[in-house]
Amino acid sequence: MLEEVHGIDSSQFQLVTNHLDRNRISAVPHQNIVFHDLLKQIPWAKFDSLVEQYNADWDDRVVKTKSHLIGLLYGQLSGARSLREIETTLKTHAGKLYHLGGSPISRSALSTANASRPAEVFTGVLSSLMGILQAKSRRQIRDCVRLIDSTSVSLTKLSSDWARFSEGVCGAKAHIVYDPDADQPLYLMVTPSNVNDITIAQQMPIEPGATYVFDLGYYDYGWWAKLEQAGCHIVTRLKSNTPFAVMEDRPVEPGSSILSDRIGHLPRRLAASRRNPMSGVVREVRVVIETGKKLRIFTNNLTASATEIADLYRRRWAIELFFRWVKQTLKIGHFLGTSENAVRIQIAVALIAFVLLRLAHDANKIVARPLTFARLIRTNLVERRAIAELLRPPPTSEQKQARFDFGSHATRTAKRRRDARASPAKAAA
Repeated sequence: MLEEVHGIDSSQFQLVTNHLDRNRISAVPHQNIVFHDLLKQIPWAKFDSLVEQYNADWDDRVVKTKSHLIGLLYGQLSGARSLREIETTLKTHAGKLYHLGGSPISRSALSTANASRPAEVFTGVLSSLMGILQAKSRRQIRDCVRLIDSTSVSLTKLSSDWARFSEGVCGAKAHIVYDPDADQPLYLMVTPSNVNDITIAQQMPIEPGATYVFDLGYYDYGWWAKLEQAGCHIVTRLKSNTPFAVMEDRPVEPGSSILSDRIGHLPRRLAASRRNPMSGVVREVRVVIETGKKLRIFTNNLTASATEIADLYRRRWAIELFFRWVKQTLKIGHFLGTSENAVRIQIAVALIAFVLLRLAHDANKIVARPLTFARLIRTNLVERRAIAELLRPPPTSEQKQARFDFGSHATRTAKRRRDARASPAKAAA
């Protein structure tokens, strides 16, 4: 009836756009979010094998391991400080995370997964990623320097059943082997803070031919001897009361920080007349540091210069800077769970986030400083842009206003109005 009254055939309506034909319209290409570009560096095939190996998805009522990992990584990279904050942000971006294998997770589900899921899945993923990063900076073993140290993190009294250090004090330690040339961790072990550093060092894998640098926390002649038997060089400190039998006194440059360079032996016998396993020819280099303190640097490297030995020991500060960077940038100062398993998972995921950022930074040198890059990623984590394009202005597309063309049924008045609106645009062009 409407068509008869107005004399217009609606089948003749055409929706047209300026300078575009329907047959030539192409779909807008899909762009992944920044978080997706980070996650694609994870070896998911290895991840699946770890899930199967440790039966990590044993209970259908518990959130799946992949969603668990993605949720914790999102919390690390976004700077979330609580399970409730992770829950809220995952829910907010559920649509963007769905295609990554992620999903909204309740606070209670996250807590249950942190407490019960085997932490070995996450440490296994970390080991694989560290291997990938190490392969990108592979050097000859004889040129490799390995720094060994640990960092302590404070825990609440709720963790006292496994992490009690003293009355009212609870904490954990992250024991790290670190490559200062590649700026990356190579090994991680998390223990209660009352576990001695040397106890964990004795369990660490040894790379034959590498140079190991460590401090007084690893003072054990038997372990030193194992390193030497593997062809490794050692650079550490001697205690002030350790005797040193001098065989040769090498000349040093006057006025330098090197006070002496001597070849000799450690005590051949220890307490209870035990033989010292580190009784071969070794070296002591005495140096004075900026504060005026004098250090006795010990090494079994008899060929490097005294300055090189002192510089190697000074490189120990690189691992301290790494610890500081991780604690300031990622979330291992405030823990989301109180059990040992939850703490181990959170530290492992924090280091996974560190390695992912390192791999992305190496592939996209858009800024020089890793800290600036990490902040840039955090700000744009769910933006649909390539990482390499983050510092470029977003593309602007001029959307053409669609209009109806009534064809031969358009009145002369309508045509005049349409032409009048088009005239100013042509004049401006």
